[in-house]
Order: sequence, then C-alpha cells, then structure tokens
Amino acid sequence: MSSAIDKPEPEPSTFRWMNADGWRVVMARAIRSFGYGFTSILLGITLTSAGFSTIEVGLVLTAALVGDIIAIILVALFADRIGRRRVLVFLALLMVVSGLAFAFSRNLFVLLLAAFFGTLSPSSADNAPFAAIEQAILPQTCTAQRRMDAFARYNLMAQLAGAAGGLAVIIPDILHRTMGMETAFAVRAMFAGYALIALAMGTLFLSLSDKIETPYREPRTLQSAMIKSGKPLQKSRGIVLRLAALFALDAFAGGLVVQTILSLWFHIRFGVPLAALGALFFGTNLLAALSFPVAAWLAKRIGLLNTMVFTHLPSNFLLMLVPFMPTFPLAALCLLARQSLSQMDVPTRQAYTMTLVAPDERTAAASLTTMARSVALSLSPLLAGALLTGAALTLGLPFLLCGGLKAAYDLLLYSIFRKVKPPAS
Repeated sequence: MSSAIDKPEPEPSTFRWMNADGWRVVMARAIRSFGYGFTSILLGITLTSAGFSTIEVGLVLTAALVGDIIAIILVALFADRIGRRRVLVFLALLMVVSGLAFAFSRNLFVLLLAAFFGTLSPSSADNAPFAAIEQAILPQTCTAQRRMDAFARYNLMAQLAGAAGGLAVIIPDILHRTMGMETAFAVRAMFAGYALIALAMGTLFLSLSDKIETPYREPRTLQSAMIKSGKPLQKSRGIVLRLAALFALDAFAGGLVVQTILSLWFHIRFGVPLAALGALFFGTNLLAALSFPVAAWLAKRIGLLNTMVFTHLPSNFLLMLVPFMPTFPLAALCLLARQSLSQMDVPTRQAYTMTLVAPDERTAAASLTTMARSVALSLSPLLAGALLTGAALTLGLPFLLCGGLKAAYDLLLYSIFRKVKPPAS
C-alpha cells in the first residue's frame, strides 16, 4: 500500500532521487517565496506611508490569514476529491488577482477583499493553502529514505528565493535614483510583478502529472461520508490533533514578529530605510536557507524531534535580546544569529508530521496542521500592530512575548512526543 507513495516510478536521471513532479513543486514554492520575500517587507511600510495606521495594517494581514484558514479547510476536505492540480492552479489565479489589487488600489475595503481571497504572506514563511497540498505531494516524488532530503530541498530553495525577494526591495530605490521614477509608483510595479510571479507558478502547477494525485481511491459514498462527518482523519487523528495544537502555539508566537512587523519595528524604532531593510532580510533568509541542509544532516544523526527542539530553543532567547540592543547594527546582529537557528525546525516539522501519519491521510494531516498554524497566526498581527506604539514599541514587547511562548512550545513538544516512536515507513 505504501509502495505507491514511497517508491515512485523512475524518472530521467537528471532528476535523480526526486522525480519531475517533485522538482516542479519545489520550483513553484521557490518563485512564490520570492514574491513573499519582497511583498512582506513592502506591505507594512507602503500602507503606513499611504496613510493607513498600524492597526489597519494589522487588519489587512489578519484578513489575509483568515482567508488562508478558510482555504485550508476547503483544501483538507476537497483537494483530493477535486484534484490537487486543479486546486493549486485555482489558488494561483486568486494570487494573481491579489497582486493586481495591491498594485492598483489604495481603498481599504478593496485591499481587505484582495487579502482575504488571494494569498498574501506577512512573512517569507508559507502557511498558505498551497503548502498543505505540496507537502502531501512531496512524499510521492521520492523514496521514504529521501523524504527528509525532499523537505529540506523544498524549504532550502524557498528560503533562498525569499532571501532574494527580500533584497529586491531595493529595486524601487534604484529606479528612483537611475530613472527618476517615483518610489510609490515603483512599489506598485513590484506588486504587479507579484501577480506575474503567481501566473508563472500556476503554469508550473498545470504541468504536473497525474501521479501527484492521491493514490487512494475510496468509493464515492465513503468519501462523501468522511466529508459529511467532518473526520477526514481516522488512524492518525490523535497524533495530528496534538501536533496541531502545539504548532498553533508556535505560530501565534511567530505571528508577533513576522517579517512585515519586523520591518515596521526596525523602520519606526531606528528609522531604517528600505535598502538597509532589504539587506537585513536578505541576510536573515539566506542564513535560514543555509541552515536547512544542516537540519537534514542533524536529523539523520539525532532524530527529527531532537533537531526541532534543540535548535529552536536557543533561537528564542536570541530573539528576546533584540529589543535590548541600543543600535540598529547590534539588533540586526542578534536577529541574524537567531535566524541561523530558528528555521531548522521547519523541514523537520514537516517531515516529522508526514512520518507519523498514515500515507492516505497526509493531505488531511498537512491541511489540519497548516490550518491550525494559520488560525493562530491570524490572531497575532492586530496585537502586534497595537504593540508597535508608545512604550510597548521601545520595550519590544512583540519580541519578548514571541520568545517566551516559543520556548514554552519547544518544551511542551519535547515532553509530549519524546517517547512516541514513528511507525516503520
């Protein structure tokens, strides 16, 4: 039964251990992350410059995250039934519309609708409904022995692209200096470019083969009954619910310092310009990308769970040091040190989840854990926006709350799952 997932048909030698569909998924995630890389930095600063308050910026981010939650619920229930490829292409088209709206409108209602129905990430991280389907597809593109490598490559390429996207925020400044283009117009052009990126991603999804669809075909009546009962998870239900609850705590904490909030904090606290912010977030994303191969290497030696916890915990204490730094260079140094460790749990978390659940429940498991993260994440931006004013800004409360909650998550995860042994693949 697991052979359909763990032993895909051989592909041309150029793809080696991962088949062509796997590489298309990796590339689609990468170009999406490039778009997230620059929009997450530009969004908050651009909206505040246009007259929106930090609370309204938080509201736009919340609308985007709530829209993702609803999309993820629908993905969990219907993606395997409708077809993974069709759903991915449809989501890409919604992303195109979202990019165009932010390029050509400054009406709050329009932006809220675009954020809700499209996919707009407040960070270079990817909690969008795309990820739930992609994570279910990846195990079908390689052997079980290379699963961790597949997730590491998936996240490595995305993080490198996100780093390049972060550096791309200097483009408006370059266009202003060399061509005299108004910075505001150049920023709008960047959001139009985001729409083009979504279109390219949709083209990649169209080229996926039928092999990426779920290998299990339950009778229609049984599948309908599962949907109506609201229980697409059966064998793995208990484990996935515990993971989802813990991942929600981690995501809520992370939502307090997403890239949009970080860029706003550095801009307000130290007056950092876009070019310097672009360089900073290029560095943070590059360090995160370089940590993924290390995470894969560590996981093979000390295990997935140990890698998740023992790399994540010290990064939280580094984060809590950031607001205590008196100058931008020192604060940036702490953030860079933190980022070199904080993302090592991402591919290990994804691989760990896919390892613990039954193969025919991977889409539902990825959707539920992604949804839990998105629900929790949607609650943070409004709070974070409120904490970017007055004394709370100076004290750096978003950093302190985030670091403390994430440390609690690490300790709880380790205590609950340290004795749980993954089933044989």
